[in-house]
Amino acid sequence: MFVPEEIAETIRRIRLENGFPDTPFRIDEIRYEEKGDKLFIIAHDRTDKSVIIGNSFVIGKLREELGVKQVTVYSNLDLEIKRRKLRENSGRIAGTFLEFLQPVVEAEMRFPPRKWPEIRTEERGLLFLSFNAKALLGFAESFGMEYRAVGIKYAFPGLEYEAIEGNAGEIFFPDEEKLLKLAREVGARIVMSDFPFDLKFAGTIALLNPMRFFHIGFFELKYLFGFEKPVIYDKKALIDFITALVYEGLMESTDGANLIWRMWR
Repeated sequence: MFVPEEIAETIRRIRLENGFPDTPFRIDEIRYEEKGDKLFIIAHDRTDKSVIIGNSFVIGKLREELGVKQVTVYSNLDLEIKRRKLRENSGRIAGTFLEFLQPVVEAEMRFPPRKWPEIRTEERGLLFLSFNAKALLGFAESFGMEYRAVGIKYAFPGLEYEAIEGNAGEIFFPDEEKLLKLAREVGARIVMSDFPFDLKFAGTIALLNPMRFFHIGFFELKYLFGFEKPVIYDKKALIDFITALVYEGLMESTDGANLIWRMWR
C-alpha cells in the first residue's frame, strides 16, 4: 500500500514547497498498521530521520497528505538500541517475580507495530503518579495488575489517586525510600514511577520505570495512554527530567522544548 520510494518523493516535495533545503535522505522500510491506521517510517540513520521529520513540520504535512492517523519515524539505530536494551532486561527479569513481563518484552522486540499479548499477574503494585501518570496507569492495566495509585496532592486533578505528602520535585524524581516504605506497608512487591533508571531490586521489592524498561518514548506514550501534565511542579526538576529523556532518546528535543515552554508560561 505504501512504497518507500513514493513516500520519499512526497517528503522531498513537501520540503521544497515549504522552503526546506533539498537534503538527501534514505528510507529503508515502511510498515503500516491497518488497525490503528499508523504508518512507521524506518530511516537509515538518525540524520535521515531528522530530515524526514523536519522539526515536526514535514512529518505533520506528510500525515495530512497521506490521510493516516499517525506517522512515526525511527532510525535503524533507534530500533537496535531498543532491542539491545530489551535483550538485557529480559535477562534481568528471568527467574524473578517480574518474569510475567517477558511476553511484552518479546512483543516490543518486534516493534513496530506494537502488538502486546494479554497478560496477568497476581503481584500487587504501588503506582506513584509522576510526570507520565497516565502511562503508569495504562501499564498497570495492561499488565493485569492489582494496584494502589498514590501521588502528590493536587498534582493531577483529573486522575483518581490517594494523596500523600511530598514536594513538587518528586513528580519528576520520586523518593525511592518513601515509596519502598509505603510498598512494604501495603504489601506491594512492584513500585512503578518515573524513576531515573529502568529497574532496581531493593530486597523483595522491584522499583520499575516501565517507560525506560521497554524503551518507549514520550511521543509513543501519548498515543498509547494519553498524557495529562501535572499542574504543580518544580521548574528546575522539569528541565533536568526532560534533558535526561532527550539524552536517552526517549523524547525528541522539539517535544521537550515545547513542554518546557507550555509548562513555564
